[in-house]
Amino acid sequence: MSHPLCLLFDCDGTLVDSEPLLADVMADVLTRAGLPFAAPQYMEEFRGVRFANIVAELERRFGALDDTIRDSAEAEMRHTMQTRMSTELQPIPGIREALDQLSEHPRCVASNGPEHKIRRALDSTGLRPYFGNRLYSGYTIERWKPDPELFLHAAREMGVAPERCVVIDDADVGVAAGLAAGMRTIHINRFPERETTPEGAIALHHMRDLPSAVARLEQVEAVLH
Repeated sequence: MSHPLCLLFDCDGTLVDSEPLLADVMADVLTRAGLPFAAPQYMEEFRGVRFANIVAELERRFGALDDTIRDSAEAEMRHTMQTRMSTELQPIPGIREALDQLSEHPRCVASNGPEHKIRRALDSTGLRPYFGNRLYSGYTIERWKPDPELFLHAAREMGVAPERCVVIDDADVGVAAGLAAGMRTIHINRFPERETTPEGAIALHHMRDLPSAVARLEQVEAVLH
């Protein structure tokens, strides 16, 4: 019998509901720094995108910031997020039950966010025991989704071939990275009214459906091999 498929989870928006907090904090900090930004823009344009890339796009629209102001804004944003995550962050509905049902599968987190942010998010929501120290950050390898290298790096660290991995991600950049890495890719599409699942990915609208989706992938794998 082959080993269970390895599950590579995104963090923000997939495991934890941090995106509304992040959108709110960014709207406040960036607007005060001189880059007009409204919270809904994050969900509409920038979900899952690296902070530096968001700032670069806003600077293109509204003008470049002084380096000191830009660095100060990022530091304030990260400090405020750390503080708010400690008391306000919630896990995505259904994720605990899904992880419990998938307990036989090796799994890790592969996120565009800094590792300390991943740790804080998992610790604050009680999800850390599901993953231990199997946490991989784009900042560690200086490669970010949609570049597939973050998922490929995570697979190497987990000792699993890409074709034996399943990416679970809610954002376009993560889904694109999973597909480019040659991995089975599940799109947690919680906003089907405004987001489309790319061809080649599996669309789920709720975490309660994840265990059955992984089971179906295992069945296909068994038939093929």
